[in-house]
Amino acid sequence: MTTAREFFDGLEGRVDPAKTAGMTNSYVFDIDGAGTWKVDVDDGNVKVTEGGGDADATISANQETFEQIASGAMNATTAYMTGKLKIKGDMGAAMKLQKLF
Repeated sequence: MTTAREFFDGLEGRVDPAKTAGMTNSYVFDIDGAGTWKVDVDDGNVKVTEGGGDADATISANQETFEQIASGAMNATTAYMTGKLKIKGDMGAAMKLQKLF
């Protein structure tokens, strides 16, 4: 299983620019026990920086839940509905996140 840090360290190289074309959103991932990362998506380009900041949506989860979602072992919608994943901000932007995974 990939750790949250490994996930974010390699995200820029894994994202398919065709899937994120036209997206211009920013996200802060606050992963309890792992750290905080900001992901900026700008028309196919993805930039990941460590730390928070202003974003369209903030996604919070504990490290175990995030790693299960990232590995495909847990569905993000299920995690949200059961309270394991919290989203603040623009829900429309958050729905576009599936394009990054």
